[in-house]
Amino acid sequence: MSETHLTALALVCTLKPSPAASSSEKLANDILAELADHNVTGEVLRIVDFHVKPGVTTDEGPGDEWPVIRQKVLDADILIISTPTWMGQLPSVGMQVLERLDAELSEKDAQGRPSMYGKVAVAGVVGNEDGAHHIVSQLFQGLGDVGFTIPAQGSTYWNDEAMGSRDYIDLPQVPEAVASATRPLRRTRRTSRRCSRPTTTPRKLVE
Repeated sequence: MSETHLTALALVCTLKPSPAASSSEKLANDILAELADHNVTGEVLRIVDFHVKPGVTTDEGPGDEWPVIRQKVLDADILIISTPTWMGQLPSVGMQVLERLDAELSEKDAQGRPSMYGKVAVAGVVGNEDGAHHIVSQLFQGLGDVGFTIPAQGSTYWNDEAMGSRDYIDLPQVPEAVASATRPLRRTRRTSRRCSRPTTTPRKLVE
């Protein structure tokens, strides 16, 4: 029996608009390549290529292009957030994505479940400084809050030596340590399939 087709959306949080080369985008494409081997098709979006207004609602009014991105998130089975590291921290673009997703805390699907129920989220981090584990913890805490399922070993990263000058896109090939961390993300497909199975809405703990 053939595998069910699933879709993935990669939100790239680079500070560089297209068509500038981006290490975060390369890592996002590496993750999508692993998923493609398991009948998952994907799309990559750079947040800075859109006019995303500050705010914590699903639509911040005229000129806000977050609703376009949000609809793509809703349509996808798997969300990938790929981000650089700046000063050891999640960059402003990544924080903006979490801020806009905060609106999902009050959004429900047709069955009364959180709007992101049944979707899986994974993360990729690059940078020539330490901070990947810290950034992943920030992302997973926020994404879990709004309803995403976080799979085991759901992140991959590359950090160069402290104060180095190389970028991920400069490497002649993907280091085996990074490739070995990226490969397990293919299991995201199985997690997503399980999460998307029909289920009854759990009763509230407090009526």
